[in-house]
Amino acid sequence: MADACDPRCYQAPPDLLRDRVILVTGAGAGIGRCAALTFARYGATVILCGRTEAKLDPVYDAIVAAGAAEPVLAPLCLERATEAEYRELAEHIQDQFGRLDGLLHNAGLLGQRTGIANYSATVWTQVMQVNVTAQFLLTKALLPALRQAPEASVLFTSSGVGRRGRAFWGAYAVSKFAVEGMSQVLAAELERTSNIRVNCINPGATRTDMRATAYPAEDPATLKTPEQIMPAYLYLMGPDSRGVTGQSVDAQ
Repeated sequence: MADACDPRCYQAPPDLLRDRVILVTGAGAGIGRCAALTFARYGATVILCGRTEAKLDPVYDAIVAAGAAEPVLAPLCLERATEAEYRELAEHIQDQFGRLDGLLHNAGLLGQRTGIANYSATVWTQVMQVNVTAQFLLTKALLPALRQAPEASVLFTSSGVGRRGRAFWGAYAVSKFAVEGMSQVLAAELERTSNIRVNCINPGATRTDMRATAYPAEDPATLKTPEQIMPAYLYLMGPDSRGVTGQSVDAQ
């Protein structure tokens, strides 16, 4: 790491993200919802991106009720969105804010927990579309807005099974290997040509619906909550991580 700070123990100042504009995918539930609320609490204007407006509305209401900057709703189905729709979203952000200071790729599909020999080709394609291709298309569309920021942070969501393959994790594991690679490639491309830093974050075992689906016999009370892993997210999204790029960071 370029910074001696341990992201897991980071203590963010109250105005860490003041006046920053940050887009969060999968903002309607789980870690994405928590990240959106947290970024807003620390001063950011958050663009809430998710599959349906119905799931985003309660997050919007919670941010407004807390007295934070009014967020922006950006419903978008990552499985079916076209490149033109990503460009349209990017144009709206440019028109409204003139820049984008942060992008958290949080949305993802788990897919099947089964061996490669039995894996559905349809499910494989869905997982790769949401977890890899959509993130490529969204990042590509938003790069001009990210370049307009004085400094910007792009944060991809990784996983332990994206660093070392594990049996029966199928497309999810493969997609996370791809995300790690995409993050490294993009970081290397942007390091000397922009003020954009690009990193991966591995949330670890966290109390979410996806985790419960993957490990149905696990006691959720033994897991950290999304709120407890937010220090690393704040560190990587805020200015104290300036100079940290091309890294893969554990949130716990």
